Amino acid sequence: MISQLNDRTFLKLNGGDTQTFLQGQFSNDIDALEEGVVQLNAYCQHQGKIIALLWVMKQGDDFYLSFPDDLKAIVVQKLTMFKMMSDVDIVDMSDEIIQLGVVDENFDGAYKLNNQQSVALVKTLDGVELDDANEWEAACIANDIPEVTLATSEKFVPQLLNLDIDEVGVNFTKGCYPGQEVVARLHYLGKSKRRMRQFECEGEVNMGDELVVAGSKSAKASGIVVRRVKLGAKSSFLATVEVAYEDDKITLNDADGIELTRVVHG
Repeated sequence: MISQLNDRTFLKLNGGDTQTFLQGQFSNDIDALEEGVVQLNAYCQHQGKIIALLWVMKQGDDFYLSFPDDLKAIVVQKLTMFKMMSDVDIVDMSDEIIQLGVVDENFDGAYKLNNQQSVALVKTLDGVELDDANEWEAACIANDIPEVTLATSEKFVPQLLNLDIDEVGVNFTKGCYPGQEVVARLHYLGKSKRRMRQFECEGEVNMGDELVVAGSKSAKASGIVVRRVKLGAKSSFLATVEVAYEDDKITLNDADGIELTRVVHG
């Protein structure tokens, strides 16, 4: 199953200081990144909240960044500001490279995201048979791959999106990056009261919708929709939720909203 991943920016970074520069900007260990894989990275602000969640790939001395289009201006501005006099060139190749999401198939030269999914980079769709993009979204949800868009930018610390589990998106020994002290403090001294879980419900769900639990004492909503897809009459989605209430009655946006069902695998 192959889908074209529209609405994603694609940047190429190269130059002698690129690896060191990215190591000091992102949450994961860029120095450990190997060719042929996709590494999840949070680009955080100083309070540890995620501005953008990026797919980072490497080919030779080039580094590729893929993330939602609506965050392009923010990410490019931030990268440009922090690179200062470093030997780093940032090139927007969104109009030249076609990004494909591949599920349960082999695709020559693709970058592995997980055991089921990979990302392929091509210049033409000749000979490629495309499937419904909703199938890619459904696979991301089933594999707990979060997304951050403009609507949810700066709403999550990495732990809320489970990026600390098995260090899939955060490395705790790599050294400094923006927000690192806050993220590390929560990891070593605390326990996240909210985590990302999979849900489903009848009807429509939107990114940034709120989860409401009647028994919660929190002044904020009990959770936020992180990623969603509509398959037929049902919506399947990832959302943050207060762990203490994850199996309680949860509704969407208000107490009288659509009731949600948590999906538990295995």
